[in-house]
Amino acid sequence: MVIYNPKDWIKLIFQFHKSDTFRVLLPAMAGIGVLTAIGAYVILDFFDLHYKSTIMVHSLLGFVLSLLLVFRTNTAYERWWEGRKLWGGFVNTSRSLSVRLAAYVDDPATRRRLRVLISNFFFAAKEHLRLRVDINEWDSCEGVDNQALAQHGHVPNAILSRIMQEIAELHRNGKLTEAQLLSVNEDVRALANDLGACERIRSTPIPYSYSIFIKKIIFLYTVTLPFGLIPDFRYWTIPVAMLIFYTFASFEVIAEEIEDPFGHDANDLPTDELSVKIREQLKEIYGG
Repeated sequence: MVIYNPKDWIKLIFQFHKSDTFRVLLPAMAGIGVLTAIGAYVILDFFDLHYKSTIMVHSLLGFVLSLLLVFRTNTAYERWWEGRKLWGGFVNTSRSLSVRLAAYVDDPATRRRLRVLISNFFFAAKEHLRLRVDINEWDSCEGVDNQALAQHGHVPNAILSRIMQEIAELHRNGKLTEAQLLSVNEDVRALANDLGACERIRSTPIPYSYSIFIKKIIFLYTVTLPFGLIPDFRYWTIPVAMLIFYTFASFEVIAEEIEDPFGHDANDLPTDELSVKIREQLKEIYGG
């Protein structure tokens, strides 16, 4: 995730980040420019055609397209914001669960296993949402077999199961009362529910028909618009068409990036930083 100062207008206007839509769309913009240039040459110089300029149809269509793109962007942002709230829930639940367990459990070895397992859950969750497994960032301690946990098909679930085994063992040994067990179970259930909600966001993209329709209508709009502009703007239609394409297509590119907020794109959620933050907080709560 890119950290920036939203009040620094000059820097934001003239800065071209690698995720900037201008860089992403530059090849397509060049293609639109070439097509417009060919059309302008054929109409103005090759056939020397003369007809009345009109963009009335495109004005109406542009209004409808703008509404579609606003809806598309808002829908994608809702998914991004829901993902951020879910990871905020991860942070809060990890604190709640760890504060309870740190107060209930006295044995240093058990406290360390719980701290390591809970911490590793979030590193496993962020990689699971990226459809991969990476245990290089995990903590380790005696009694926790990271390699065995990583062999499961759903690694975060395996870690949650391991956490519940530790908690159940404490309850069987009389280290947790029934009321304490219930309170801890609620936090573990919250972790599972939040992870399931993140998986729903990741595995449910925008409907295919809706996505392809927007792309087609943007293409048709920007390809046909120059024919209404060439009689008045002549070869200046080329930059105008490229600018219009950049404006409309940028909304779709931004929406595509933020609708799945758990990857490595510049505008995705800072799940790596959040996982590290959770681990540092758990070390403070458990005392190392």
